[in-house]
Amino acid sequence: MRSFWLAALAVALFLSGAEARSIRWAASGDPNTMDPHSQNVGTVTMVLQQIYDPLIARSRSLGLEPALATAWEQLEPMRWRFTLRPGVRFHEGEAFTADDVVFSIARAQAPSSNFGTFVDTITRVEPVDALTVDIITRIIDPILPNKIASIFMMSRSWSERNNAARPQNTRNREETHTVRNVNGTGAFRLTSREPDVRTVLTRNTDWWGWANPNNGNVTEIIFRPIASDATRVAALMSNEIDFVLDPPLQDLQRLRTAPGLRVLEGPEVRTIFIAMDVARDELLYSDVRGRNPLRDLRVRQALYHAIDIAAIQRVTMRGQSVPTGALFPEQVQGYDPAQDQRLPYDPARARALLAEAGYPQGFALTLDCPNNRYINDEQICQAVAAMWARVGVRTALKSQPLAPFFAQIQRADTSAYLLGWGVPTLDALYSFQSLLSTRDVSNNGDGGTWNYGRYSNPAMDALIERMKTQSGPARQAAISEALRLYREDVPQIPLHHQMIPWAMRSNIQIPHMANNQPYFRWAVVQ
Repeated sequence: MRSFWLAALAVALFLSGAEARSIRWAASGDPNTMDPHSQNVGTVTMVLQQIYDPLIARSRSLGLEPALATAWEQLEPMRWRFTLRPGVRFHEGEAFTADDVVFSIARAQAPSSNFGTFVDTITRVEPVDALTVDIITRIIDPILPNKIASIFMMSRSWSERNNAARPQNTRNREETHTVRNVNGTGAFRLTSREPDVRTVLTRNTDWWGWANPNNGNVTEIIFRPIASDATRVAALMSNEIDFVLDPPLQDLQRLRTAPGLRVLEGPEVRTIFIAMDVARDELLYSDVRGRNPLRDLRVRQALYHAIDIAAIQRVTMRGQSVPTGALFPEQVQGYDPAQDQRLPYDPARARALLAEAGYPQGFALTLDCPNNRYINDEQICQAVAAMWARVGVRTALKSQPLAPFFAQIQRADTSAYLLGWGVPTLDALYSFQSLLSTRDVSNNGDGGTWNYGRYSNPAMDALIERMKTQSGPARQAAISEALRLYREDVPQIPLHHQMIPWAMRSNIQIPHMANNQPYFRWAVVQ
């Protein structure tokens, strides 16, 4: 408690000696947890990356740069050494040491963590001294630094003191101390938290990064989740908020020309797709009994052929999307343009494939969709449902906010669902391993962490294993072959890569990031 009041006093003294620079920020969805190792989703990361630091950070160009580690090197093929930054303290006063690195990586490997993909090759973490740590992998992992950049560091003593040594299990709706409380080393401290209402962060004047003159001048962040598109825009137009992460596409032109506002636009490293249950013997939420139509490649191809992606781009996305036939966009290492080819829009072919598969009259299924996570997510699902219905697949749409949506699909309680996938490592392995590896819940890292359609193909698994250890042309050959298999086997139906506009007051300068994360430590309010 004493450390909390000292921190509050330090903030007060800072604000009294310098002009306060506040940013009132809004997005459609609110984080469903404050636990940094529980939910690997952008709505959680967008807030927690203001509070917590990783060992290695992403730069303004999404390259790697020092954070809590000032240096790292590969001493041996399976041993990496990290030199830690001296003098760093957590917000509640504990010194950051190698022991916290050991704890944080082990915590990210726990069964209730959704971050296992980033630490799956690590067998142990050895403290060399208080500010040096070795990470030992079970195989050669050429992209370990890229993966470590997504793991936030926690205080072992604080976590254990608050019975939070393991991550919150959101699938079981578990309530832990870390659902609402934080203790990071980052640029901002959590001042107050009202879920789905308001989250307030204040500048951590002791943050190691403020010594860099290129960082920003923001002293307070006030985040408000506003689900209604119209209400978010109205709040920005009326000066109730300063920054909107996800302005609705239909209002972009009005925002571009509004006095005192500006819009930043660019591509996001995120692909929107439809995943399907290809494992069950009988499809859930369908009128087909004793069979699962989605296990038949011809049915998956039919659903693909039925989607008019040009219409979705033109009407639903208002041009703010890049149609694709691939698993990830060109910014990701391993992208192969030769494998980025869609099945053509062909309703007649779709109906013929359904008849050939034994469904001449079609069938019914349910499409699950979030309604506040991705750009026009519900509208995309509405368009897809209508297109499928035209070829005979009678589609019931179930749309819901991101928290219950994620909880449902993480129970594999779905027949088909829309998902968006970003690539924080900027490497193809992350997408293949998370989405298409054979799912094995007994092994959190290796078992298709987000493969809720339970796709399983030994050929794909073998290619993923090659990606993990190979480098150079051999690795690229494995990725290209996996992309070819993805295109031919149709485990998912890719739709498009998102374009991301941000809207803000014209006196705010902030780098527009392809990972759709606003780094307010770089923001300048003029």
